[in-house]
Amino acid sequence: MSTLLKIPVSKTDHSEGPDNTPLVLVKFGDYECPYCGQAFPIVKRIQKFFKSDLKFVFRNFPLATAHPHAMAAAAAAEAAGLQGKFWEMHDVLYQNQENLDDENLLKYGEKLKLDMKKYKNDMEGQEVADRIAADFDGGVRSGVNGTPSFFINGARFDGDWSYDSLLNVLKKVRDMEVED
Repeated sequence: MSTLLKIPVSKTDHSEGPDNTPLVLVKFGDYECPYCGQAFPIVKRIQKFFKSDLKFVFRNFPLATAHPHAMAAAAAAEAAGLQGKFWEMHDVLYQNQENLDDENLLKYGEKLKLDMKKYKNDMEGQEVADRIAADFDGGVRSGVNGTPSFFINGARFDGDWSYDSLLNVLKKVRDMEVED
């Protein structure tokens, strides 16, 4: 019996890919987690492979006790998202995992040409804090206890998330969905 995603994917999620796809891959991630950093290029390759057959969803799961910059990095991504630049910031954060201190988070905002006053206020604001807390709570309710955690079409994937392994599982799920 696999663990199911307790909070269904909705329009409020950060997602890439069409809504009506045979595959929905949800990742609960922490921007400072080295394993999430390893998974980042794997997910990018998976997205390239499946193109419009895959919707990718990212949800925040900052492990603040293990990663001192995880919460601020999640806030930076969400604050950038309020200016329509979530995915750009998501990618910058994963590409710069070793540099997630406050000074660098501000530099990334400038690099993305964000309204810096709004960005700084939003990073510390209630809307961003609530969003991160909701993602985290949804993860806990879905049995997430580490990062990265993946769900494929609502079911937790506990296998090896190397490129070949994840690709093969997603192909099998897609083929089953297409047959139905």
